[in-house]
Amino acid sequence: MADDKLLLGHRDSEWLGCCPDIEGDVAFSSIAQDEVGHATFYYQLLHQLGEDDPDRLAFGRDASKWRNCMLVERENDDWTYSITRHLFFDQFDQIRLQAMCTSSYEPLQHGVKKMIREEYYHLLHMKTWFKQLGRAGGVATQKLQQAIEKLWPDVNGMFSFAGIEEDLLRFELIQLTPTEMRVKWEAEMKALFQQANMSWPGEFPQLKHDGRKGEHSAALKTLLLTMGEVYQSEPSAKW
Repeated sequence: MADDKLLLGHRDSEWLGCCPDIEGDVAFSSIAQDEVGHATFYYQLLHQLGEDDPDRLAFGRDASKWRNCMLVERENDDWTYSITRHLFFDQFDQIRLQAMCTSSYEPLQHGVKKMIREEYYHLLHMKTWFKQLGRAGGVATQKLQQAIEKLWPDVNGMFSFAGIEEDLLRFELIQLTPTEMRVKWEAEMKALFQQANMSWPGEFPQLKHDGRKGEHSAALKTLLLTMGEVYQSEPSAKW
């Protein structure tokens, strides 16, 4: 969860000063800050449970040790791609957060309840853009269709729990199975696609690589070099 959030937040930050309008620029900057903040919360929880300090987790690991879904590590393409990627992930994240609202681990439960309030506005922003692009026709809708097709092979990776779902359910850390999450996500997305006048892409392709198991694209290695450039220059420094 932390890895998902940090990488998506960084990809959002790459739009600073480049969005199509000022409102979009302010929104993406704010959303990027929220996502990195959520990642920090998760990394701090992990540190309290015995993992490395948050900075080392964020900037000191090899790509093979990251457990994010591949959807969030891909390089930004155009605006429609980033909006669609964010929409797909935010809808998934809302369902995942709701499934942790009654988690048996109280520190997680408390943090999740705060995140849900923030993620509501992220998802609303992405839905608004998606419908506008879908209804616009012409080049905008063509680019949206291309973004959907490009992202679709990675969608199923969000719902991979890398084989630990039984433990998460047994200890009541989360209340939904990956399959149940996917069913909810699909129902929400199908309704939105209809509102945006977009055709449903069909079945989810089978995963070729699973980021939750440390299987990643070359884009992640490049991204980690950028993110960790300052930290790796002097890992022992206290900033």
